[in-house]
Amino acid sequence: MIDQVRPSQLPDWLADAASGGAVPVVLDVREPWELQAAGVKPEGFELVAIPMAQIPARLGEMDSGRPVAVLCHHGARSQRVAMFLAQQGFSRVANIAGGIDLWSAERDPGVPRY
Repeated sequence: MIDQVRPSQLPDWLADAASGGAVPVVLDVREPWELQAAGVKPEGFELVAIPMAQIPARLGEMDSGRPVAVLCHHGARSQRVAMFLAQQGFSRVANIAGGIDLWSAERDPGVPRY
């Protein structure tokens, strides 16, 4: 089961995930043009951007022992990537439900909606 974490709940998830000593990762799987349209500021996490289609080829760049919360536009792509990561042995994975769109509404209204 993949944790579903709303952007407003992310600080609590990050704090819990970091209790094991590893800095959590927010994996943004949106396309480069989407990253230019709207982005998040790393606060309590490392931000890594890898487009969804590149995840399998770039899996070796990631540490399966670190907690990962996956972000996309609305939450569908990130859910698929989170499930893939869990199948690849990542021990702590969450989907950021509602994606960057809900991030703007709940957490940072300065993030543009597109």
